[in-house]
Amino acid sequence: METTVPRLPKLQPWYWTVPRIAVGLFVLAVISLLWLLHRQEVEEQRASLIGDTLWVEQNLHFNLSRSQEQLQQLGQDFFGAERANGSFDARIRSYLLNNPGIVHVQALDADGLPVRRDPGVVGNAAQGENPRTESVYQAFRLSRSTGLPTFSAGHESGGEWFFALVVPHFRDGRHAGSLVAAYSFRKLLADQVPWWFAQKYRLSVVDANGLALGSKSNIEAGEETLRHRIPFDPPGHGLVLVATAYQSETSLPRNLLTLAIVALGAGVLASLWAQRRHMQKRLDAEQALSKEYAFRKAMEDSLFTGLRARDLEGRIIYVNPAFCRMTGFDAAELLNRLPPMPYWAPEEREATQAAHRRSLAGQSPSEGVELRFQRKNGERFDALIYEAPLIDAEGRHAGWMGSVVDITERKRAEELARQQQEKLQFTARLVTMGEMASTLAHEINQPLSAISSYTTGCMNRLEAGDLPRDELRETLGKLASQAQRAGRVIRRIYDFVRRSEPQRAPCDVNAVVEDAVGLIEGDARKRGVRIVLALAEKLPTVRADSVMLEQVLLNLMRNGIDAMQAMQPAERQLIVRTAAVEDGVEIDVADCGAGIAAEAAARLFEPFFSTKPEGMGMGLNICRSIVESHKGRMWVEANPAGGSVFRFTLPGG
Repeated sequence: METTVPRLPKLQPWYWTVPRIAVGLFVLAVISLLWLLHRQEVEEQRASLIGDTLWVEQNLHFNLSRSQEQLQQLGQDFFGAERANGSFDARIRSYLLNNPGIVHVQALDADGLPVRRDPGVVGNAAQGENPRTESVYQAFRLSRSTGLPTFSAGHESGGEWFFALVVPHFRDGRHAGSLVAAYSFRKLLADQVPWWFAQKYRLSVVDANGLALGSKSNIEAGEETLRHRIPFDPPGHGLVLVATAYQSETSLPRNLLTLAIVALGAGVLASLWAQRRHMQKRLDAEQALSKEYAFRKAMEDSLFTGLRARDLEGRIIYVNPAFCRMTGFDAAELLNRLPPMPYWAPEEREATQAAHRRSLAGQSPSEGVELRFQRKNGERFDALIYEAPLIDAEGRHAGWMGSVVDITERKRAEELARQQQEKLQFTARLVTMGEMASTLAHEINQPLSAISSYTTGCMNRLEAGDLPRDELRETLGKLASQAQRAGRVIRRIYDFVRRSEPQRAPCDVNAVVEDAVGLIEGDARKRGVRIVLALAEKLPTVRADSVMLEQVLLNLMRNGIDAMQAMQPAERQLIVRTAAVEDGVEIDVADCGAGIAAEAAARLFEPFFSTKPEGMGMGLNICRSIVESHKGRMWVEANPAGGSVFRFTLPGG
């Protein structure tokens, strides 16, 4: 009997829509109510701010007007008959005490110069003081011409802003002088702005450029909510009173109630939209994953480095297009393949298999491993492979990721450079032999002359019939010795100049030194140089090409011989020393010449740099290249006995 799974009734769309609309309208109504309450509170605060600001402005205006009237009365007394009356000093003090905003009062004559010093009155002409500013002097001239009290523009002194009230006084129709009261914006506001205003607002005096000249407030500046501007006249000059209200702490119960209503509404909406949000998140995640995959795919496709991923068993699980282009195989031909791989060269299979096993065991060298692969068409290419662990999303080791770089062209370039270097070294050896040709010819000519002499003597004695057997044996021995001597010279020349591939083999450094000295010893005698050998015993063998080492030694010894030509013959001594060091052998060639300047020593091993007028500047560069190709190091030092010491080390073999 067939059973069917009952289908759940499909909910109509309005089942979800109506509750969401209702909750949304409820939350919207609550928010609107709160917004209206806030707007009403703001309007009330604005009306209160305007009223309070007008009150303060009227208070400041009344204070300045009253101060002006008092200053006019003081001016009449000062420039009238009561000037010398002692009670005038008391009136000045009283005037300053009753007007804390005034910092001082100054009396000026008809020309605007200070008249005298009274209590609170600054500017004693006798002492040469003239504290007037340009703005005060302009107000003085305006008041003198109009006959009316005049306020000056604001001016700065000592980091504080001031303005002045200039009251002119006339006697018998002529200007007798003026009294100037200097006001401090800060002190004026501090005295005239009541505490209750400062507890609610910040009142500032701002000039036409928006610069605050003085302010008063007992509250900390926060987020600005309201601002009201009103002209500050007097003193005028574009000054504005700016009252600023800052956002105050709102009612905690109201905030909690608002938060609770919004939270309840949000909770209802969240419960209704949970599934929708969940689906949206999934869609967003899939979209983000798709974009990320597309980005990484484009990045991998643009690489010239081949990427090949293998699992822990060695199975290929990923190849990028660069690897496919490199090997000529499609991804379908490589994926899920186990060794041996189709791009392995048959003649290199054992070495490749061994590298594959080391890679899976995590033993690949950090500097990479070089292998020879084959393309699909059978063409061989050299590859440099770097292996790194492949970690999955859960942090587990899932395999190995290999970066494969085709280094075929690089190796060809290296081989070409090596061949060029060998040609250069061979040419240098030929040049050396050419320069030593006359000396070598003399070295060979001596034993040949001796052989000729011995042969002629033997022939004469044989013809005379009086050559004993013992004397003949001795003569033939001398002939053989001279022939061997000539043969050794020729063998050294042949071994030195013959062109062959570098042969790295264990060799005795002392023997190489002796052979090199044998080649150049004749030239040294000809030029008056004595070669001294200081060869250490039981030196470790080094793995090197003996001909190349001879070339280095010959070049260094010839340079030393050239460096001593300006010295006295008795001082021309070349010392060749060998010694065992911690990691191999050290060879020194020391001359007793004039030495090398510090500037030249820094560039001595550069190509085409030479201290000899006729030199090409390649000898020492070739020497350093040969030593470094043997994993050694070469440098030069000053000889304590005078001259230079060229040193190079070779690692033990």
